[in-house]
Amino acid sequence: MEITLQEIVFYVVAAAIAVFSVLAVTTGKILRAATYLLFVLFGTGAIYGVLGYTFLGAVQLMVYAGGIVVLYVFSILLTQSDKNMKYPINRGKLISVLLTTLIGAALVLFLIFTNGFALNIIPQGVELPAREIGLALIGTEKYQFVLPFEVVSILLLACMIGAILIARKQK
Repeated sequence: MEITLQEIVFYVVAAAIAVFSVLAVTTGKILRAATYLLFVLFGTGAIYGVLGYTFLGAVQLMVYAGGIVVLYVFSILLTQSDKNMKYPINRGKLISVLLTTLIGAALVLFLIFTNGFALNIIPQGVELPAREIGLALIGTEKYQFVLPFEVVSILLLACMIGAILIARKQK
């Protein structure tokens, strides 16, 4: 089994996304968290590029990495919130987080090793039309992704609520 350059780039970008994701949720400074989130969103756009979805990669960079991070940065800078956000975590919560993380990682590895990657079914070097991508994202049949579409809408709602909570004044 030979590893191609495309697979190496995929794994490196995926590892960078994982590292920056952990840094984004564990850092104590809110501006650094937004910066790490920006790197995660850039990495997601790079994954789309590696898979041959240049249109989705461009949309990812413009909409998410541009819009959401700008929204966060402006709300952070307008509220002048440079306080440290680290709170003490008791042992029970830490154990539950670690256990949940291990179970999630085991589930992801199980799914990867039993099902393989989508790279095997997508013709390499061929860009799919935007219409086919859109129909696949909102379809309910095999290899169609209505669930990620709904998860993205919940993510956007959570981002809006988070921005409102950050921007509102404390009493």
